[in-house]
Amino acid sequence: MIDYRQYNDEELTGLLKERDRMAFNTIYSRYASLLYRYAFNILKDEDECTDAVQDLFVWLWVNHDKLNITCLKAYLMAAVKYKLTRVILSSKRRTAILNQVFAMQSVAEEARMEEGIEIKELKAAIHDFVNTLPQRAREIYKLSREQYMSNKEIAARLGIAEKTVENQMTITLKKLKLHLGKMSFWSVFL
Repeated sequence: MIDYRQYNDEELTGLLKERDRMAFNTIYSRYASLLYRYAFNILKDEDECTDAVQDLFVWLWVNHDKLNITCLKAYLMAAVKYKLTRVILSSKRRTAILNQVFAMQSVAEEARMEEGIEIKELKAAIHDFVNTLPQRAREIYKLSREQYMSNKEIAARLGIAEKTVENQMTITLKKLKLHLGKMSFWSVFL
């Protein structure tokens, strides 16, 4: 007996076009739970999610000969999104579902904005610190961290010993970690 689990999505799609029930069952077992979880994150209702996923797979089986699928997973994800849109539009809970989806998007966007603000604040704190360094230490730091030069390249460029560059960077980074103080989380990345 053939183990259909070893077939890739493209092979399974080809077999599905030929109305191969085992290929269909393999596609179902491979993707049904993923599609259900995706649907549940939006609808938050087990029955509606189960119905949406089942309807999608029924449609897939009935229309097997009309399919022109290049990427099965992407196709199924797009199909379930389309199905969920139709479910939401016809649902009595439409307003609640849409509010929840928009709230989740808003929270995600807010988190990205806060992260961006924190990064800008970190960059500003580092910039302020670097400007307080003596000229040679500032030059070494900028060549290392902004121009991504190695200690050897910096030493050659400035005409100093590589060990001097290494010592200057060690001292500068220790001072920077102290300067950041309360932002100690960020100092891990230095």
